[in-house]
Amino acid sequence: MGSAMAIRLLAAGHPVVAYNRTASKLDPLVAAGASRAHSISDLRDLEVVFTTVASSEDLLEVTAGEGGLLTGDTVPRIIVDASTVSPEASAECRAKAAERGCELLAAPVSGNPKVAAAGRLTFAVSGSRSAFEEVEHYFEAIGAGATFVGAGELARLVKLCHNLFLGATIQSLVESTLLAEKGGVAREDFLGYMNRSVLGSTFSAYKTPALVNLEFHPTFTSKLLRKDFDLGLSAARDLEVPMPVAAVVAQIIATLVGAGYGDDDFAALIALQAEPAGIDLKSEHASVSDGLDDA
Repeated sequence: MGSAMAIRLLAAGHPVVAYNRTASKLDPLVAAGASRAHSISDLRDLEVVFTTVASSEDLLEVTAGEGGLLTGDTVPRIIVDASTVSPEASAECRAKAAERGCELLAAPVSGNPKVAAAGRLTFAVSGSRSAFEEVEHYFEAIGAGATFVGAGELARLVKLCHNLFLGATIQSLVESTLLAEKGGVAREDFLGYMNRSVLGSTFSAYKTPALVNLEFHPTFTSKLLRKDFDLGLSAARDLEVPMPVAAVVAQIIATLVGAGYGDDDFAALIALQAEPAGIDLKSEHASVSDGLDDA
């Protein structure tokens, strides 16, 4: 995701210095015009640093851990974190940033690398309004813009709510698709109809190739979705908001991971649900659009 975002910034004419803990992943960015950072410490002198990592622990490591962004003689003025992490970890990172005179913007992103490449990522952002306004042009260069949702960690809650809805949506879409298939309707035809209906969305369209052709190369793994459900349901408990549908879907996602699909895209839910439906699931080998190239 970070690479796709950086490519968008480069295409808009913004200079980019990039670092990845897996050095080889930087090669396409350097080829596209980015400067290579050999360590996190090479980023500390920058005014604005975007981070995108997989977990709460990773965020704390790259910011406040040994050699992190906040541990040198100089630190960035603004850190924009586009990850999906817990509000607690974000608050801890924010406090450590404030101690060093750095502002943290929580800016979790909605989309995947192909959505990013199409310029259709969106951000929920919380923190300082002035810091948001200072970097808003970067959000606009990366994707479809950002929504400022308030102070502190509110953007983290917004993203967790988003991903709870994401999980419930894909589960419902899978169930409906399999019902149609068992009744004799090809998945390509059913999903083509759905995508043209009032219920169709960017999400249903870009998951269609995976559901039709059983292509589960990960854009977002089942393990990561399970992590976000754990965080989202924890927030629901803290705020005393019952979420019966999300709770059921959380168990289904846990079953998906336990069945060996943890490192696959969460669209693999269709394979999990096909067996109890008595369906011998096969790829339809169809040429179907994900909707992104049509935008």
